[in-house]
Amino acid sequence: MEATVAAVEWLQAILLGVLQGLTEFLPISSSAHLRVYPAFLGWEDPGAAFTAVVQIGTEVAVLLFFWRDIWRIGTTWLRSLTDRELRRDPDARMGWFIIVGSMPIVVLGVLFRDQIETTARSLTLVAVMLIVFGIVLGVADRVGAKRHPISHLGWRDAVLFGLGQALALVPGVSRSGATISMGLLLGYERAAATRYAFLLAIPAVVGAGLFQLPEIPGGDNVYGVGPTVAATLAAFVVGYATIAWLLRWVTTRSYLPFVIYRVGLGSAVLIGLGTGAITG
Repeated sequence: MEATVAAVEWLQAILLGVLQGLTEFLPISSSAHLRVYPAFLGWEDPGAAFTAVVQIGTEVAVLLFFWRDIWRIGTTWLRSLTDRELRRDPDARMGWFIIVGSMPIVVLGVLFRDQIETTARSLTLVAVMLIVFGIVLGVADRVGAKRHPISHLGWRDAVLFGLGQALALVPGVSRSGATISMGLLLGYERAAATRYAFLLAIPAVVGAGLFQLPEIPGGDNVYGVGPTVAATLAAFVVGYATIAWLLRWVTTRSYLPFVIYRVGLGSAVLIGLGTGAITG
């Protein structure tokens, strides 16, 4: 019996890792999916700690996929600390933009940690956020000028991108979706907004995952250390493939399919809650 329970736990965790890898970079909210689908399947809520730690897998995928860009930005930024001539270099400036853009989500994440781990995981709130920010993404994609390359980025836009990312502390908003929506509303190209959203996420998501690591052996995590590690590895593999696919997609197509999916999923959750098919 115990062996069966353990096998089910491993299987559930790995499937959630695959789901994380599929949804982290799409503007549909991976944290919402890790909250909604277990509810539909009758599984326990995996908890905020599991969600944060599994996201490390997808961020490692970002590190590997963009390693050349990250290495160039990081080394140039470090050298610019002592070399005045490099401080105007686009890569040095990008290093500062990523740091500044990461501040809002870090500060708000610490200030509202208790609410994020409890109240914000309400399925009603998640469903509403899926719908509302799905519509926001659709409007942004429709009205955004989509003319600025990432080289246009300045201090004001870096802060606004960061504020957009911070909204994703509420499951259902979508970190990539909110960041991309902000970029589109500011006039950036789809590919530029998407690429910057990936880079901006690295400090915040990795930091959140490491912050929650002590909670994995206990806390609100329903899975053990082994299943959580397996889920993180699954998220890495699937996430790497998803990055490549999404960057190809946004160069020629709109975000409309994701908008429709978000509104449909959010509506399904509200109907499920209203009929008693799911609780939470």
